[in-house]
Amino acid sequence: MFKEFQEFISRGSVVDLAVGVIVGAAFNSLVSALTTYILNPLIGLIIGQIDLSDMKFQVLGANFLIGDFINAIINFLIVMFVVFVIVKMMNKMRRDGSRSKFDKNGDEIPDPQTEYLQQIRDLLRYQQRHDNNNRY
Repeated sequence: MFKEFQEFISRGSVVDLAVGVIVGAAFNSLVSALTTYILNPLIGLIIGQIDLSDMKFQVLGANFLIGDFINAIINFLIVMFVVFVIVKMMNKMRRDGSRSKFDKNGDEIPDPQTEYLQQIRDLLRYQQRHDNNNRY
């Protein structure tokens, strides 16, 4: 069982997922700090309050902390924008990578290795025909 677990954990996809989660958590804390310490004071200056997290309203004695909710919305929008940009770049790289096999006219560019093998085949055929003609 330990060997199976070791094989599972050593797979590239599991390690990539772990790295992604760690980087995502670090990025989330960075975005939270950006929102809390830079964007909120700017928004607070514009709307007349210094700290958005203290922004709240009361209805029948219940406190609604809309400042914290606004922080969460700002964090979400920043993270989603970054994810959007990353996905867009990845899709562009995939499209560009697949297009590199075609020339400007849309014709497929042959693989150099395949071309060399075809040339060798053609030379061997030519040589074989030439040898057969000289024998008789």
